[in-house]
Amino acid sequence: MSETDGWHLSKTVPLTLIFGLITQSAAIVCVVSMMMSDIDRNAAAIRTMDTRVDKIEDMVQAQAIAMARVDEDIKAIRAAVEQMASCNQ
Repeated sequence: MSETDGWHLSKTVPLTLIFGLITQSAAIVCVVSMMMSDIDRNAAAIRTMDTRVDKIEDMVQAQAIAMARVDEDIKAIRAAVEQMASCNQ
């Protein structure tokens, strides 16, 4: 075989093999396309969850501050009630 002949397809290669390779290539392209779509959808869902988590963290922080205020108010009320009880005796 000389260099001028170049590449050629032998007639002994079955047509079903070529058809199978083309079909397999199309399937791979389809699977990769679906994967990319799923990845994009998951990325959008993660961004949405990040936003929700940030809002929830802010609400929890606000509730913790409110709870600390209530706790201090209860301590002050208890001290006032004990002082009133000791004055009545």
